[in-house]
Order: sequence, then structure tokens, then C-alpha cells
Amino acid sequence: MRIAFYDTKPYDRTFFEPMSKEMGIKIKFIEVKLDEDTSILAKDFDAVCIFVNDNIDKTVIDKLCEYQVKTILLRCAGFNNVDLKAAKGRINVLRVPSYSPEAVAEYAMGLLLTVNRQIHRAYVRTRDFNYSINGLMGFDLVGKTVGVVGTGKIGQMMIDILKGFKMNIVAYDLYPNPNLGVEYVSLETLLQESDVITLHCPLTKETRHMINSESIGLMKDGVVLVNTSRGELIDTMALLDGLANKKFLGVGLDVYEEEDEYFFEDKSNDIVSDDHLVRLTSYNNVVLTSHQAFFTKDAMKAIATVTLENAVAVRDEKELVNAVTI
Repeated sequence: MRIAFYDTKPYDRTFFEPMSKEMGIKIKFIEVKLDEDTSILAKDFDAVCIFVNDNIDKTVIDKLCEYQVKTILLRCAGFNNVDLKAAKGRINVLRVPSYSPEAVAEYAMGLLLTVNRQIHRAYVRTRDFNYSINGLMGFDLVGKTVGVVGTGKIGQMMIDILKGFKMNIVAYDLYPNPNLGVEYVSLETLLQESDVITLHCPLTKETRHMINSESIGLMKDGVVLVNTSRGELIDTMALLDGLANKKFLGVGLDVYEEEDEYFFEDKSNDIVSDDHLVRLTSYNNVVLTSHQAFFTKDAMKAIATVTLENAVAVRDEKELVNAVTI
């Protein structure tokens, strides 16, 4: 099997290259993202391998089918960037449903601790020999109410971590899990009662902009909001309004609604024209990172393993256990 591997970064080669050789798979590493213009690079390949910011709409799928590409391999869990209706019956779509929920949950907890105790600001101050702690006050997590939105594998791991901090946990999910030992409430109740809100749900038509002006209005003043899931869960304009009105003690974001053009790239020498992104980074109570919650050695190894096992399953005509269908 030959795979056109789009949006390649050096760390992708580190994990995928040796493993692919062991499995008898040939990979061409391509640095650009997959879109209509770059789809020609996949001609004569059996599969393409894509990441979260490759946009696989109907036009791209039409091109891939024209070039006889049979499979789309997602090296991630989310598949909101693939037009599944256009792919149905024409091209396989496989994903990595779970690689390291621990990595993402641990990172979400790190963001919570950072913005609450303002560790990022303290770090900058002490680098300049400023040892004042004025303005760096947070709150104890013990006994506070945390709302977990989405209780899939990552949400479950987050709940386990939060229990260690002796927080009062409430949860919201369309499909409650009775074995988690937490109280499920309505989303409205969660927003109203939580001192901390952490998002762990997939991006769907129903969840897009679930955090908006109305939902922010329901939150407590001084709430902490954490999102390590998908950027479009939050209406960025509404979030900026909330920040301007001092609604939040802190906001920890590993994702951003319009991240496609910026995340995973070095833009330090460019003029950033995205006004919303510039405004977000100007708030000293916002910690914004570049979609790195998944980024551990363990997770990368698991991603490479499952992605290539998916490719082997296609090649050897085995059951496609990680196929995405509608």
C-alpha cells in the first residue's frame, strides 16, 4: 500500500516512518495540507493520511476518487473535517477512535491549574525579577463545582482526575454513563452551578457554538472555562464579549474556532490578520495553546500504530473496525 501523508511535521516522520517499513507500507510525506489544489499529489496512491486541519469536502473527495484513491486515513479521533455524505460508498474513511485520553485530560487539568493560579503570569514576572504576587490570586479547587461537558473516554479520564482534587462534579452528556459515579444535570443547570466548566464533547451540528452569548450569560461571574476539544464549540465573538465584561476568572484553550491557518505552523515572523485571535491572546487571563493536548510520546505511538493498522486492514481486506460511517 502507498500512502500520501499530508500536513507532515518532523514528529510524524519519527513515529510513522520506522513503523510503516515494518508493515510493508510506503509513505510519501507531504508538508502541505490536503485541499482541492494539492489533491493531485495523491494521484496513483492507494490512500491519503490527513490530520485535523485538512478540509476534506465534496470537491476534494471527488478529486481523490478521480485519482483512484480508495481510503482516507485520519490520524486523529475527530472526523468533522470530512464530508461523510460525499464519501459514502465511494471511499473508505477510517480514524483513530482512541489513542491517549489520559494525555488530553491531563493537559486540560494543566490548563485549569494554570489559569486559576495564574502560573503563566507568575512565570513571566519572575523572568523579569518581578516577585510581586499582586493580581495572581486564584481559588481552592477543593469543594468547588466543576461541570464536565461530554463524558466519553476523555471526559471520563478528566472526571477521575477531578475526583483526586475533591471537587464536586456535575456532568452533561446526551448519553449518560451510570457507572461514573457523578451527577448528570441539564446543560443549563451545569452552566449555572459550575465554578469550572471543561469541554470534552465532539463537534457536531448540535454542539457547534454551544458556548455562546446566551450560555455565557448563564455562567457564574468569575468562572473558569477550559476547552481541549474543538474550537467551534465556542462562539469566539461571544467569548471575547464575556472577557471584555470580566465574566471569566480565566480561560484555557487548546483549540480555536479559526485555527486552520495558524495552528501547527510558525507564524512568529508574520503579521497575524485574524483580529479575534489577536484579541484572545491580548487577555492576560487567557492561556491559548496550539492544539497540543494530545502531544505525548505515548499518544503519538498509539496514533501511528492504529493508523497503520487501519491501512493494513484495508490492504489485506480485513474487517474495518475503525471505519467512520453515517
